[in-house]
Amino acid sequence: MFSRGEMRLQRLGRISNVSPSGNVIVKAENPPKIGSEVVDENLCVVGRVFDLIGPVSSPYAVIKPSAREPAKLLNKPVYLLLSKTKRSRRENE
Repeated sequence: MFSRGEMRLQRLGRISNVSPSGNVIVKAENPPKIGSEVVDENLCVVGRVFDLIGPVSSPYAVIKPSAREPAKLLNKPVYLLLSKTKRSRRENE
C-alpha cells in the first residue's frame, strides 16, 4: 500500500482478460471489497469491482469498466483507491 498525495492506493493485480460481456478480469493479489474503485498507474478510473470469482486462495476480481476500450488495459497493473479512514478520538474518563 502506498499513498500518492491525498490518495491511498493498494495494488489489486494485473488485468488478465476481458470477458465477452466486456467485464475486466484481474488476478487479485489482495481480495477487494465489492464496489471498490479501481484505477491504473496514472490514477485514471478503470471501473468498480463488480464480483469476486474463483477459489478463496487465489481469487479473481471482476471489474465493470468505465473505459470505452478495456482491451487496451490487458496486462497492465491496477490499484484499489482506498478512502482515508478518520481516527476517532477517545475521551478520558
